[in-house]
Amino acid sequence: MNTSIPFDPIFTKNILVRFIRDETKKFDIDRVIIGLSGGLDSSVSATLAVSALGKENVFGFILPYKTTSRESLDDAQLMVKILGIQAETIDITPIVDSYFKIDDVDRVRRGNFIARVRMCVLFDKSNELNALVLGTSNKTELLLGYGTIYGDMASAINPLGDLYKTQVRVLAKEIGIPERIISKPPTADLWVGQTDEGELGITYEEADDILYNLIERRIPPLVLIERGYDVSKINKIVSLVKKNQFKRSLPIIAKLTDRTIGIDFRYPRDWGK
Repeated sequence: MNTSIPFDPIFTKNILVRFIRDETKKFDIDRVIIGLSGGLDSSVSATLAVSALGKENVFGFILPYKTTSRESLDDAQLMVKILGIQAETIDITPIVDSYFKIDDVDRVRRGNFIARVRMCVLFDKSNELNALVLGTSNKTELLLGYGTIYGDMASAINPLGDLYKTQVRVLAKEIGIPERIISKPPTADLWVGQTDEGELGITYEEADDILYNLIERRIPPLVLIERGYDVSKINKIVSLVKKNQFKRSLPIIAKLTDRTIGIDFRYPRDWGK
C-alpha cells in the first residue's frame, strides 16, 4: 500500500532559496561552504545555495578517501562545472590512515571516522573563509539515524532536513540536477560497494511511505499493519526512529536552573535583536 506524499517542487524551491538567504544574513555572513560528494543531496543543497547567494559565495569541497569511487569524484566535479563555483579537492586518506594504523578496522567504525574527518575539514574551512557549513541531510536520513552524528549530520543551516529523500529527487529534477546523479543508487561511499538502501534493507520509497504515514499523518503502526503494510518493515522503521533520537537532539543537559538550554531556553538565534 503506497500513499503519495503531497509536494510542490517549485514552491519548495522558492522557500528554500529564501531560507538560505535569510538564515545566512542572521549570522551576518553571506557565504556558505559545502562538502560535495557527487550525490543527490549535496548537489541539491549546492544548487539552492547558488540561487540564494550567487556562485561567487558558494565554496565546494571534495573530500575523497582512498576508497571513494571514481564515479563520485566525477559527479562532484560535474556539479562544480555546472554551478561555476570555486572548489577544492582535499584527500583525507593520510588523516584517516594515520589514525587507523591497521587495515582490518570495522568498516562502520572507519566510515564514521571518515565522515567526522570530512566535517572537521569543512568547519575549519568555514572559519578560514568566514562561511557557514551548509547541511545536506534529508528528513529520511535524520529520522532513521542514517548518518554520522557530528559527521555528515552536522551543519550550521540545513535546507533539506524537512524533505524526505523521494521529495529531494523530485526537487532535483525541478532545479536541473543531471539525471545520472538523480538515478544512481544513493551511497555515502564510505566503503567499496556500500549503498544506503543495501544497509537499510528497505528502499527509500518504502521508507518514505511508512515515515510519512507515521510522522505526518500520525497513523499508529498497528493501523498501518491492518491496512496491509509489512510488519517487519514497520517495526524496523519504528525501531530506527526511536533508537536514533539522540542524533536529532542537543546533548542532554542536567537541569539545575529555571532556564536550561535546550529545555526551557529555546529562543531562536536572533533573540534580542
